[in-house]
Amino acid sequence: MKVILGLGNPGRQYEATRHNVGWWVLDHLADVWHFNGWKRDGEAMVSTATVAGTKVRLIKPTTYMNLSGAVLKNYLRRPFWAAQKDLLVIVDEVQLPVGKFRLRARGSAGGHNGLRSVEAAIGNQEYPRLRIGVGPSEERKNVYKDLADFVLAPFAKDEREDIISLMPRLDMAIETWLREGIERAMNAHNRDGDGDGAINP
Repeated sequence: MKVILGLGNPGRQYEATRHNVGWWVLDHLADVWHFNGWKRDGEAMVSTATVAGTKVRLIKPTTYMNLSGAVLKNYLRRPFWAAQKDLLVIVDEVQLPVGKFRLRARGSAGGHNGLRSVEAAIGNQEYPRLRIGVGPSEERKNVYKDLADFVLAPFAKDEREDIISLMPRLDMAIETWLREGIERAMNAHNRDGDGDGAINP
C-alpha cells in the first residue's frame, strides 16, 4: 500500500490557511481519482482506493500539525511497508513561492513541526516529500512579522487561484511517484515545479 500523508490542522478555522495546503491536495486527489469519500480511522481521516493498479491511502491527521507522525505507527509495523518507497508527505513550504513545488527523496524538517513529527515517528529523514510553495510575494513579505501568523493565515485570492491552477501538475508528479518512484518523479517534474532547474535529493 502507498500512503500519501497530507499535513494540516483540523478545524474549520484552519481550512483555508497556508498550513493546510497538504489537505487541499488530498481533497483534489480524492476527487480526480474518484475515491469514495473520507472516514475516520483512529486519529486521522482516510480515503482508500486503487490508482494505476496500486492500492493508495490518503491520510489527513486530526492530531494537529506537531503530532502528525503519530498516524504512521500502524504502517511502520507492516512487514513489507517502508517509508522510503511507500510514503509521500505533502507539506507547505515557505521557502518556495506560491505556484511552485519541489519533490525531495529525503532531507531535514527545515523547522516544519509536521515534518519533525514524521521524522520522529519514522526514526530518520529517509522519506519522500512534496513541498508546495506558500512563500510570500515581495509585496507581502512585510505584512506578517511572525512566521506562525503567516502560515496560519488564509491565502489571498490570487494565491488561492495559483494553488488551484497548480493541481493538474501535482497530479502528474504524484502519479509518477506511484508508478515509478521518487527519483523518477523528481527527474521528470522538479524542473517545472520549482522554476530554477535544480534537481536535488
